[in-house]
Amino acid sequence: MSTDATAPAAYTREQQETDELCAGAIRALSGSPSIRYRGRRLHDGHRPLPIHAAHLQPDAALQDLPSLRGAADSVALRLLHTDAALHKTLCPPEPVARLVFELLEQLRVETLAPDQHAGVIANLRHRFTAWSHAFYDSGLAEGASGLLLYTVFQMCWSRLTARPVLEKTEDFIEATRWSVSSQLSGDLAGLRRHRADQAAFARHALAIAHAVDAMLKQAQTARDGSQDDGGDAKAQAAFKLLLDFDSDNDHLPDAAPLGDSRAFSDGDGGYKVYCTAYDREDKAGELVRRALLLDYRERMDGRIASLGINTARLARRFTQLLAVPQRDGWSFGEEEGYIDGRRLAQLISSPSERRLFRKEQFLPQADCLVTFLVDCSGSMKTHAESVAVLLDILLRALDQAGIATELLGFTTGAWNGGRVRRDWMRARSPANPGRLNELVHMVFKDGDTRWRRARPDIAALLKADLYREGVDGEAVDWACTRMLARPERRRILLVVSDGCPMDTATNLANDEFYLAQHLKQVVARREAQGAVEICGLGLGLDLGAYYSRSLATTLPASLNNELFSEIAQLLGGRKK
Repeated sequence: MSTDATAPAAYTREQQETDELCAGAIRALSGSPSIRYRGRRLHDGHRPLPIHAAHLQPDAALQDLPSLRGAADSVALRLLHTDAALHKTLCPPEPVARLVFELLEQLRVETLAPDQHAGVIANLRHRFTAWSHAFYDSGLAEGASGLLLYTVFQMCWSRLTARPVLEKTEDFIEATRWSVSSQLSGDLAGLRRHRADQAAFARHALAIAHAVDAMLKQAQTARDGSQDDGGDAKAQAAFKLLLDFDSDNDHLPDAAPLGDSRAFSDGDGGYKVYCTAYDREDKAGELVRRALLLDYRERMDGRIASLGINTARLARRFTQLLAVPQRDGWSFGEEEGYIDGRRLAQLISSPSERRLFRKEQFLPQADCLVTFLVDCSGSMKTHAESVAVLLDILLRALDQAGIATELLGFTTGAWNGGRVRRDWMRARSPANPGRLNELVHMVFKDGDTRWRRARPDIAALLKADLYREGVDGEAVDWACTRMLARPERRRILLVVSDGCPMDTATNLANDEFYLAQHLKQVVARREAQGAVEICGLGLGLDLGAYYSRSLATTLPASLNNELFSEIAQLLGGRKK
């Protein structure tokens, strides 16, 4: 897998926990159960949520928890109180006017926070205040454009919340505030008066937005003949980001939040495979010499022993999370329950006897299959030993808990397309050929083999030349198909990877998002079918852009009991 610019950003476990907390707050306040962070961006199901209010944009200076919670609470109130269809019809087309209109609508819904939610109100106030201070401290308000926008934002926030403008910048904006108040005073009063009515509020918000747009255009015209416009250059550059509303993602296909693959959408039937003649499925243990496998296994055993992982406790945890109580006969000689007719004679021989009952006995039994699918692309070589140790411990604990397991891997048969690409070039390189490499799917351990017998084959994960490139979508499909052929009622697939799908020949012949979009489509389809639960374990990266249930970690630093407990929770069904 690749970790280039198209991949999700580096992600720590602490960031992921904060995102989960914020997403949970949004779900609770808005009543929208499908809100999740995926790839550090909010999604409603598989659709990204567009957020355009200036004070809610990601900012390195606003990463403290109250600021993040304030942004989350603001988004929740927007979902709860804004009619999205009405807002879309009212939005002005001019970028500056829309910037002002979007912020005013966001401030409107923030004032509708219930009084009994004092924490929410405090978070919202903290977010806007922190953003205002960061805006001022960055120097963006030094130019004429920045000062005008900053002043209008402060005036509108003050009028809507019935609070004074921020003391830190009150003197700084006073002159501009006085000069624009005469033009905006009537509509400023209307904002507070109609804040509970979106349509009525929008009339005043639009009037303010168009007035500000006209002021900025007038100021720009006055500067066109002047050479002294350096003071506004910094603000203009920054505003280009705030004024870019082309990334609404309203029309992007659900399967491609990281990018739209034109080759995928233009091709007949979506994803294509140029040639399957060279694809193969191998037993991983047969790809490595037996003596080398034993050396690898000895190395793994030494590493596992040094970690001191409590496998028995982990097995009990898996039993609690994945096993289901099943009836297993009767327990006799109980003091309550069903009367045991065979013991009634004891009432005569021993009237004080109370152990005349029987109870149904239930034991936890796991009718479950857990499959681990390992990305064996070149970038995973650096994680090979840590991943092998991690999975070996998980497989052993699951085996002790009586849960069936599989360990699978996927790579390609060659770099840069191999024989498939040569066939394509001999055919004069037709456009949009689809997947352009030979796949290798590897079975390190099947569902019928116990962990003890599969120990040498698991060590094949350490064989470096097995790692080439990766086509994730077809690998997930293959793993799910294998799982559906098994008799277990519950099936869980955990994909272990460190980035986005990457096959050089396929990307060059199609486009860079082709494989990523296919992976999104496959996961969405399999999740919709519901027969297989799919999770992602990201090594140094967040895989939430692909998998709705995911966990980010760093290896080998985090290889400890805490990580195994979190993986158990993930497999047990905790949403990420």
